[in-house]
Amino acid sequence: MADEPRWGPSTTYRSSPSLRRGAPGQRGPSESARPSRTQQQRGQRAYREEAPPPRRPAQRPGQRTGQPPRRPAGRPAGPPPRTARRRRPVRTVVVLLLIALVGYPLALGAVAYTSVQRIGELPASSVAATPGQTILLVGSDSREGLTRDQMVELSTGTDVEGKRTDTIMLLHRPSGGGPTVLLSLPRDSYVAIPGHGENKINAAYAFGGPQLLVETVEGATGIHVDGYVETGLGGFANLVDAVGGVEMCPEKAIKDPKAGLDIQAGCQTMGGATALGYARTRDFDLNGDLGRAQRQRAIIGAVAKEAASPAVLLNPFRAFPLASAGGSALSVDDGFGPADLFGFVQGVRAVAGGGAVSLNVPIASTTRRTKAGLVVDWDETKAQAVFQAIKDDDTSAVAAYAAAEATGSASSATS
Repeated sequence: MADEPRWGPSTTYRSSPSLRRGAPGQRGPSESARPSRTQQQRGQRAYREEAPPPRRPAQRPGQRTGQPPRRPAGRPAGPPPRTARRRRPVRTVVVLLLIALVGYPLALGAVAYTSVQRIGELPASSVAATPGQTILLVGSDSREGLTRDQMVELSTGTDVEGKRTDTIMLLHRPSGGGPTVLLSLPRDSYVAIPGHGENKINAAYAFGGPQLLVETVEGATGIHVDGYVETGLGGFANLVDAVGGVEMCPEKAIKDPKAGLDIQAGCQTMGGATALGYARTRDFDLNGDLGRAQRQRAIIGAVAKEAASPAVLLNPFRAFPLASAGGSALSVDDGFGPADLFGFVQGVRAVAGGGAVSLNVPIASTTRRTKAGLVVDWDETKAQAVFQAIKDDDTSAVAAYAAAEATGSASSATS
């Protein structure tokens, strides 16, 4: 009994020396399936090598080892906020806004630029380049683009023999940040036309088209012309209709059968044909061609103001047709690029916003009769001073001259 092994509740398989170590001639019931000690040690080493080390929470400055991390005051318990996911919608909105702010104006500009007509290259200029940007803006009497109803309203035929200019202006945008200048050259101005002697300035267009007109203007003013922009009667009327009409305030009633005009005094919205007649009429005006040039500048500013209004710009269904109509209403020289068109639009917008100086070239006489009829003579001293200020890119001097002339005119009218 003493040599018998003790089997009982308190004795287990693992505590049995004979079964754990394997007595000779004896095997435990599951000893063949148990791994050896060497295999166990190898498995433990492999597990320790493959298993990643335990991660310890980051210790904040001033935190003692073994203490739980402190939570900042005011922050609720729980997982940290997922800021990255919340920022994604904000970034998406910002990107979409940038695309809209940049892409929308570029799309409008592309529509306008691809719609313009071309008149060919300008002649090589013998006048030194002028700082800033100077564009010759011309309004011709071409009926192209007029509808039949507009022709009836204007009391005009379908076309006239040859083309003439009703409007000749220099639009100068300075490079130094001064005011934009819109200078009218009356079409009856008596100047020298290369190869044709002296004549009215608009005769240059009839003799040699835009190229000869540019050469004549440069020779008479000494100002280098960087670009040429022309609009006909049809393009002008369609542009006014595209912005929904413009508000004009004639001081008295006007009835002019030649211009197809019969309007009352006071502020009123004018459609394309009416605005065109208002811009062209001059028989009723004591200032003749000078008064007409003033009304033409006013209408150009009114069209630009309506085109730049939020009701038009922010409505694609109005903005894109207007860009197409505006582009098709213009004829430009072959060297007139997108940057030139942008500068031209900015200049016209300055006129509309009141940030430009609008004036006629200084005049000495409007009653001299020549072989070409009654002509307009410039005041050479004052005119050359204005031309020189533009050549020097000093538009503030032009503004000072215009203010002085306006004050003098007001004093003369009241005296």
